[in-house]
Amino acid sequence: MRKAGILLPISALPSPWGIGSLGAAALEFLDFLAAAGQSCWQILPVGPTGYGDSPYQSFSSFAGNPYFIDLDTLAGQGLLEREEYAPLHWGDDPGRVDYAAVYQNRFPVLERACRRLREREREAVEAFCAREADWLEDYALFMALKDRFGGRPWQEWPRPLRLRQAGALAAAREELEERVWFWKGTQYLFFQQWRALKEQAGARGISIIGDLPIYVAGDSADVWAHPEQFQLDAEGRPTRVAGVPPDGFTAGGQLWGNPLFDWERMAAQGYAWWLKRIEFQFRLYDVLRIDHFRGFESYYAVPYGDVDARRGRWEPGPGIAFFQAVRQALGRRAIIAEDLGYLTPQVRRMLRQTGFPGMKVLQFAFSDPEGGSDYLPHRYPRNCVVYAGTHDNDTIQGWLRAAPPRERAFARAYLRLSGREGYHWGVMRAAWASAAGLAVMQAQDLLGLGSQARMNTPSTLGGNWQWRLTEGALYPALARRLRREMAVYQRLPRSAGKERA
Repeated sequence: MRKAGILLPISALPSPWGIGSLGAAALEFLDFLAAAGQSCWQILPVGPTGYGDSPYQSFSSFAGNPYFIDLDTLAGQGLLEREEYAPLHWGDDPGRVDYAAVYQNRFPVLERACRRLREREREAVEAFCAREADWLEDYALFMALKDRFGGRPWQEWPRPLRLRQAGALAAAREELEERVWFWKGTQYLFFQQWRALKEQAGARGISIIGDLPIYVAGDSADVWAHPEQFQLDAEGRPTRVAGVPPDGFTAGGQLWGNPLFDWERMAAQGYAWWLKRIEFQFRLYDVLRIDHFRGFESYYAVPYGDVDARRGRWEPGPGIAFFQAVRQALGRRAIIAEDLGYLTPQVRRMLRQTGFPGMKVLQFAFSDPEGGSDYLPHRYPRNCVVYAGTHDNDTIQGWLRAAPPRERAFARAYLRLSGREGYHWGVMRAAWASAAGLAVMQAQDLLGLGSQARMNTPSTLGGNWQWRLTEGALYPALARRLRREMAVYQRLPRSAGKERA
């Protein structure tokens, strides 16, 4: 079945309180998707973010981001008073997230809500905590300890806590009981609101596509609580870290710095940690995009402490055995493989063996003037997902303005772009018209925005993850126009197609 969707992070939803959330604006966006004939809402990872604000560097693979808890919903439940958060300064630009303001204001407001939550719904919260104890106990203590130590990474904590000595953990739980409860309370509130949003998406026939980073942050509850799953020394420091090798764009390669998995140990344990992680994601999402798919075939390992990735080397990953274990344990699941970049024959074979759809990005299609790129739409198989650009790319308008002249000329000729309505419509139509089973567009591109609306520039710090929709940007006439395009390219949801017939 041919489908279409829109990529919009939760953080980018409109809100007067500094950042997008799981409240009324999210429901309004679901209504827009349904009216526009879309089948899917793709988001970025929803875990709690730390330094750099990247959703791909989270304090937990399981926890939800407290920033996304909707304050107006809490006020409606009697857990907040509007005057406790409305007068606060949440940033000067409604089109950008001011993370400093959100960090400064959000947690004191949530502390008030959680104090009332403990008084009024203690039994419900404790039942939630019991169900989620496998990850929640470690996460809540981890965050409470970070608070105690001024936000310092766990690798800098006192040795008994860093190495999780039982006596030190017990003493910390007792001393920090109130703060631990706060972090548990935020997770109760997040997942309460998430469940409500997910139900509303299902009622509108909208599937939510989540995003799973292959690696976890070094400063995370995942690594602190399960050091045996990673390539660490006896003191908890990484021995090697993740990255990618030098190429024509980066002479020193990319040094991501994430700790690497101990795949041999994981295989001996039947990939139990990974299976829990993936199973949990499917409690949140209908479809899961797995980032850096090629890292399961082989991964690039850089010695810890190096300043760049030049001395790294490729090591074998778990390969198809990992995905066979996932299939055996969890059954057939809707997974998208992020297979962008240089792919070896081994990676291509693993993708075929899984049967997962890979990704195609139109912005990558025109650098070869001879027309040899696999990203050209006439080369797409049905079993793929096409994007004009992802969160790591410029917008369509920004890309075309910055592209080399030969690349821009090739794109204009191939796509028959017309300036009368804006080049972005021609690019998006090429994606919708392709054979790809699913076509996903960034919300910025629906609006024809330029580079100022780019979500992320890889390998840079500052200015990323900030762009937001403003109130009313996705107007009804745009939904109607999108719906007409979906009808032309036969991407309307099945129920919508029946209504039209």
